[in-house]
Amino acid sequence: MADAETDSLTAEQQACLALWAVPGLGPRTLVALRAFADGRLAPLASTPVRDWVSDAPVSPQVRQRLAAVAGLPAVAERLLELCRTSGTRVAFSDERAYPERLRDVEDAPPLLFFRGQPGPPRRRVAMVGSRRPDQGFLPFARSLARQVAEGGVGVVSGAAAGVDRACHWGALDAGGETWAFLGSALDALDPAQARLLPHFLERGGVFFSELPPGVRASTTTFPRRNRLISGASDAVLVVRAGAESGSLYTARAGRAQGRPVLAMPGDVRQEGAAGCNALLREGHASACLDVKDVWRAVGVDPGWMVAPGREDCWARLSAEARGAYAVLDRIPRTFDEVLAGSTLTPAALVSALVELEMTGLVLQHPGRLYEKL
Repeated sequence: MADAETDSLTAEQQACLALWAVPGLGPRTLVALRAFADGRLAPLASTPVRDWVSDAPVSPQVRQRLAAVAGLPAVAERLLELCRTSGTRVAFSDERAYPERLRDVEDAPPLLFFRGQPGPPRRRVAMVGSRRPDQGFLPFARSLARQVAEGGVGVVSGAAAGVDRACHWGALDAGGETWAFLGSALDALDPAQARLLPHFLERGGVFFSELPPGVRASTTTFPRRNRLISGASDAVLVVRAGAESGSLYTARAGRAQGRPVLAMPGDVRQEGAAGCNALLREGHASACLDVKDVWRAVGVDPGWMVAPGREDCWARLSAEARGAYAVLDRIPRTFDEVLAGSTLTPAALVSALVELEMTGLVLQHPGRLYEKL
C-alpha cells in the first residue's frame, strides 16, 4: 500500500513485496511466477514456500534463497517494519503514488519504496549529467532546472553529486516538484544524500528506490536505476556529460523507452561535453538550447501547467474530475470519446473537464479535443 504504516496489505501485495526482496528475482521472473500461480501471486503467500519452490520457474540461486524462507507473509511484515523504522512507504504499480509513466516501461518494478509525497499528475523531464562538469557549469544547470520547474514541469534526476543535484536544487528553488531515483535502498543513503533528504521532504520532493531496505549502492544498481529516471519522465535531457558519463545510460534507456532525448551542446574543447556532443553527432538526441526546447519536448504550454506550490490540487478534485482524468490520454481525445469511456452524464463531464482545465491537469485543443498533461 502507499502507506506502509498500515497492516492492510492484501495477500497479492504480501507475495509481491516478499518476492521482490529476494536477490536476483527481477520483473520478468515475477511475471513467470504469476503465470506459474495461475495469474495471481496470492496463492504463493497462502502456501508454505516448501510446497511450491521446487517447481517454481526461477534460477537455482533464487530457488536456494526462497527455500530458506518459511512463508512470504512473514517476510513482507519484516520489510514493512524496516520501512516504518526509516519512514519509508511502499507504492505498488496500481497505486497513485507510483509514477504513471513508469507503468509503461517493459521491465518496470512492481513496486517502489519512497519518502515524500508524490504530487499530482504532470509532465516531467529527466535532467541528468556528470558528477564533475567543467568549472562554473553547476550554477547554469541549477538555473535551467529552476526555469523548467517554473513552467510547471517536474524535474527527475538521481541525486548524485554534480549536475543531478544542481537540477534538484533548481527545482526546489522554484518551489517546484522534483523526484530522485536512487541506486540504494532509502535506509542506506550516502552522507550527501542523507543531508539532501530533509530539504526534499520539507519542500515537496520525493526520494524513490526499487531496492528493498538494507541494499547498498553498487556498480550494478546505478545503471538499473537509470531506466527508472527516464521511465518516470516524458523526456530526457542530458545537461552535461563526458564520454564515459553514467548519464549516457539514462539517455540510452530513454531511447529504448520511446522518450524524446535532448542534449545540450558544449564546446568541443571541453572533455566534459564530449558525451552530449556525441549524442547530437550520432543523431541520438535533439539539441536543447534553452528552456523552451524542454517544454516543447514534454509537450506543454507553461501557461496551462500546474504551477509550483499547487501540488495539493489533486486531493481537492471532485470524484467526477478524477474519473474523467482516468479516461484521458496523452493523445487528444474528442468529448464523445471521453464520454463513451466514462460513467458520467454529458453535463457532469463538461463540469469535470472544466475543473481539470482550471487546475492545469488537462489541455483543451481546438475542436473540443482534450489531452491530459
